[in-house]
Amino acid sequence: MTKIPDQDRDIIEQAIYLPMVLTVLNRDLTIIDKSPFKLKKPYLEWIDETMRHIQKELAEVKRYMRKHQIKVERLQSDDTFTMYMFLYKGYEEHHNYFNPRLRNRTEELLRYYLFQRFLTPPINTPKEA
Repeated sequence: MTKIPDQDRDIIEQAIYLPMVLTVLNRDLTIIDKSPFKLKKPYLEWIDETMRHIQKELAEVKRYMRKHQIKVERLQSDDTFTMYMFLYKGYEEHHNYFNPRLRNRTEELLRYYLFQRFLTPPINTPKEA
């Protein structure tokens, strides 16, 4: 059983997923830049601005984790699962994440940051305790 409260678990998961979203956007940025779009500048600016927004949120997540003695580290991965180690205030926990779940959640977040964030309230952002 985990000793990590739900709020901190959400923050840890943001620390896992946000870099994945940035990786996807960075690849897309490269593809769009090399593509034969007639007017590619608006797409590049849109993705660039989205990446800046995610980077700000990731910085907040990292600041929160540092302040609350939380670390996350990817240990290993295979075709089915990816294992992460969580260090939470002196306790060490290992958690396996199902790779299709990682991909699906990354896709959900990508959809949120590219479109839905303009229509809905913010998702799990660090709250000071």
